[in-house]
Amino acid sequence: MENYYTPQEVSDKLKLNVRTLYKWIREGKLNAVKLGDVWRIPESALQEFIKESMENGKGEE
Repeated sequence: MENYYTPQEVSDKLKLNVRTLYKWIREGKLNAVKLGDVWRIPESALQEFIKESMENGKGEE
């Protein structure tokens, strides 16, 4: 079974503001699922997001 993280857990891991994560979820940049009133981010979606961000960052140099 896949691990899921709260936006707060992800913001702590990535040293980002939790509001930024909610914005990315709303914009579809970061895949998440809403379980009741709480958003959860699948570990696979987080890894894919990080990978894409790193690839895009390298292309800007």
